[in-house]
Amino acid sequence: MTIRKILTIPDPLLRKKSLSVEKVDKEIRNLMDDMISTMYDAPGIGLAAVQIGVPKRVVVMDLSKNPDRKKPMYFINPEIIWKSNVNSSYEEGCLSIPNQFAKVERPDKCHIKYLDYEGNEKKLEAEGLLSTCIQHEIDHLNGVLFIDYLSKLKKDMIIKKVSKDKKELERVVV
Repeated sequence: MTIRKILTIPDPLLRKKSLSVEKVDKEIRNLMDDMISTMYDAPGIGLAAVQIGVPKRVVVMDLSKNPDRKKPMYFINPEIIWKSNVNSSYEEGCLSIPNQFAKVERPDKCHIKYLDYEGNEKKLEAEGLLSTCIQHEIDHLNGVLFIDYLSKLKKDMIIKKVSKDKKELERVVV
């Protein structure tokens, strides 16, 4: 399992719609293995394949709080088939928008269908943090970032801050 580089804004690939996976094979399982290693290393609780430069509809997540009891989840071609009319608000962050957080309102529950690690069809009824996280990751597959839910002013401030931090990291001191 390889730890891959996570793309950050303003990388244009993060705004592209990811392609469906036609077949769950060894290549896709290797991709998911790399993604889960990358996510744990970051550290994060969710990662979409596009965030590591692979525009395929693949998501990994692990909401367990205990590093000794990992509970990885794998979603291939996840699709929301129902959303609640009731919203909840969570402070979201994103590995592709480092060190930036903002309250985002989303449906508090959703149902999704997807393929699992082995390619089996599954359905999931999600609520709370699981619902928020899966919606956040599916947004990535559609080229949408959590900052798109914010006011233009707040979004612009975050983009400016991330760009500034990136430039400071790229400076070389000899």
